[in-house]
Amino acid sequence: MDTGILLETGTNELEILEFHIDADKGSALEPERHSFGVNVAKVMEVIESPHLEPQPGAAHPSFRGLIPLRNHILPVIDLSVWLGIEKTPAPLDNVIITEFSKTVTGFVVSGVTGIHRVGWPEVIPPDGYMPKTGTQAIIGLVEREGHFIQLLDLETIIADLSPDEIDFSTPPKVMAPRELKALVADDSATIRLMLQKTLERSGITPTVVGNGNEALSALRQISERAKAEGRPVSDFLDILISDIEMPLMDGFSLTKYLKHDPTLRDVPVILYSSIITDELRHKGDSVGADMQIAKPDLERLPEMAMQLVAAREAKRSPADV
Repeated sequence: MDTGILLETGTNELEILEFHIDADKGSALEPERHSFGVNVAKVMEVIESPHLEPQPGAAHPSFRGLIPLRNHILPVIDLSVWLGIEKTPAPLDNVIITEFSKTVTGFVVSGVTGIHRVGWPEVIPPDGYMPKTGTQAIIGLVEREGHFIQLLDLETIIADLSPDEIDFSTPPKVMAPRELKALVADDSATIRLMLQKTLERSGITPTVVGNGNEALSALRQISERAKAEGRPVSDFLDILISDIEMPLMDGFSLTKYLKHDPTLRDVPVILYSSIITDELRHKGDSVGADMQIAKPDLERLPEMAMQLVAAREAKRSPADV
């Protein structure tokens, strides 16, 4: 499928592929439609379901086996099973083929509705909202044509099916020469906790927030305090570390704001995503990100942060230090 409408960098927009799962309400009732969405950039294509059956002895009941697709042998997950929805049997189910976090995976759904361009400010954070599916993989809601689209965090699903966490029992590979202060923005509670533990064990103190708007507010407070006290921003913040995809404000727009603020622009920025493609890397470069990495490489964050802070300090004149 063509996923090709390129969005201007820093416009705080994304494109989502809307799909649905039809819940079986009994033969006498119409199926109940659950609408979901994923970032188009994570979608390779949509194919007709090969009607795979449940696999006896599978690690998770949602696993439907492996299928060949060009140069890949990829696992297929029945999304309705993982979400706890009793799906209506259909002869023409679809499989959404995704690629992110260095993995290619197929997800069985009832059907695909279309593609929508969405502004991140339109995305309603799921705080206080418990979807009917009961999953914590919902990162936000978007209203379209009289119904809500639930945005899915596919990384949470993959992590649940095949967990691959950082080993915190081993000593950290690097330690900061002094306490470094980081502002970290991510909409996933799981990722926030992992990042906090990863940074703290290497001597980096993180202030962790849940989206770009919260990070923007924190940056403004730091900038105002630095001006009021006549002190450099580095007394309060050494580095910004941000996810790219977040409700209300994405990482590109957040970086664009920071790099245009005269007080904050020297603060290094690391952006990360499960899909650091050439296109996304170009977008990150255009807004001034100092480094961009994929989520599978997050354990390298302390080392990267130290390198960027050291490079910034090396550029200062003696009068600035």
